[in-house]
Amino acid sequence: MINIEKILDELLKLPSENEVVEFKEAKAQFDFNKLGKYFSALSNEANLKDKNEGWLVFGIRDAGKSIVGSQFRINHTQLQSLKAEIANHTSNRITFLEIYEINKPEGRVVLFQIPAAPKGIPVAWKGHFYGRDGEELNALNLEELERIRTQSNVDDWSSEICNDATLEDLSIEAIAQARDSFTTKNPSLIDEIALWDDLTFLNKARICNNGKITNAAILLLGKPESENYLTPSIARITWILKDQGNIEKDYSHFSCPLLINSEQVFNKIRNLKYRYISGESLFPDEVDQYDPFLIREALNNCIAHQDYRKAGRINVVEREDGSLIFTNVGSFIPGSIERVILQDAPQEKYRNPFLAQAMVNLNMIDTIGSGIKRMFTIQRKKLFPMPDYDFSENKVSVGIIGKVLDLEYARSLSRNPSLSLLDILLLDKVQKSKPLTNKEIQNLRGKKLIEGRKPNFYISSDLAEKTGQKSDYIKMRRFKDDHYKNLVLEFLSKYKSATKDEIYTLLFDILPDVLDKKKKDNKIRNLIYAMSKKDKTIVNLGTNRKPIWKSLSKS
Repeated sequence: MINIEKILDELLKLPSENEVVEFKEAKAQFDFNKLGKYFSALSNEANLKDKNEGWLVFGIRDAGKSIVGSQFRINHTQLQSLKAEIANHTSNRITFLEIYEINKPEGRVVLFQIPAAPKGIPVAWKGHFYGRDGEELNALNLEELERIRTQSNVDDWSSEICNDATLEDLSIEAIAQARDSFTTKNPSLIDEIALWDDLTFLNKARICNNGKITNAAILLLGKPESENYLTPSIARITWILKDQGNIEKDYSHFSCPLLINSEQVFNKIRNLKYRYISGESLFPDEVDQYDPFLIREALNNCIAHQDYRKAGRINVVEREDGSLIFTNVGSFIPGSIERVILQDAPQEKYRNPFLAQAMVNLNMIDTIGSGIKRMFTIQRKKLFPMPDYDFSENKVSVGIIGKVLDLEYARSLSRNPSLSLLDILLLDKVQKSKPLTNKEIQNLRGKKLIEGRKPNFYISSDLAEKTGQKSDYIKMRRFKDDHYKNLVLEFLSKYKSATKDEIYTLLFDILPDVLDKKKKDNKIRNLIYAMSKKDKTIVNLGTNRKPIWKSLSKS
């Protein structure tokens, strides 16, 4: 657990700011765009200085390092929402590792922990790369940009040699399974493969390198005790079963060899049958909750793209409510799922190219760029929700739901041939009340698929009519504020007065379903404020804590 008080003390002892540490007073506010520029600069400089992170600290005067206190986003929830706001404008959706608050006698201090840019991938803010010249914020110069971009060509953790490891450190069973998989992948070489000794086979399959045992070889084929060769990196997958109340019921850990043990993780998942009537026939469909390809693709992607230098483990969380969550450490190199689906081609860069190639050769993954798109297509055909990808906190999390959430909605979308897979992916975000980027909003608005104001969108009247959701549309769209104000005035005209609770009861259930309870509360509060202070149509004859509202309108 990080000792943030100790880190702050160490930062305050620095003689001055540097390329990876920046102090700002930020007594009240701080420009959001400038915050993003500092994020890009400190992230890139941390990479260049071979640091794990950079720090941006609010509430500190640079001269003398005195604490002046910051009221920047004093609300904790609003402060933490910066993670998503920053991710929406950075390349690869990289965001803060964490945001900390410390309340000192002199005032509040806010510390932003910024991850170093991934090897070979500079971090941009709104399409521009930033860096630091000493304490100055500037564009990242060309030499530094190229220095970062060429890192991936020489820095591949998976290809590194375990100098003390030998063939004896690899599992006989795993090598045998690797031979079978390689033969399946290369049937024309079946006779030749049978003549190769183990080391020749491992070289040919590009798991070892010139007879040397690589990190990739230990990871995929090593005996359990061989994991020690990878220290401080961790070669482990943890499966956790949770009930509907999010309480842990069971768990298991799986180490090397991951070629074999990834299948053991697969077998742990309770893939129950799911029955529902799709509407294509009178008889119910019976399908697996999770398509086997989908599970293996998500799990093997975690193995292939994990950032092993960060010493994290791969987690597979199974929930009894019918969902799976796969998590691996490290940023999502393609940047966005939308880009993967639109590109539908091999990625230009991989975090672990040697490992990825070995897994291709063993038929565990492919590199033609179709795996993720196939996952979405599988879910679409079953009328199940789209996979949920989350790239916050410098990890990749994939959520898969193994049931229909809204059959009528899913069925109607599947029958609308004009909707592309990308359209359905974005509409799936709308249905789940997930944030949309400005470009996504523009795309959906341009096709007249959504209405509403950011962030409270809902499907458009045109789409509602096509998909049989006209009643849902009426529930989700907003009335104009005058509509709600007139209802309050009508209530006061009839009953002469109204308490706070009575007005809440009147309006709460008729506000759009897209608003949660907190947003509905705020909406009602703002309406009453506008009527009393701006419109001057109502007056409070009670107290601030127990208001009694009466109309000032002429009868």
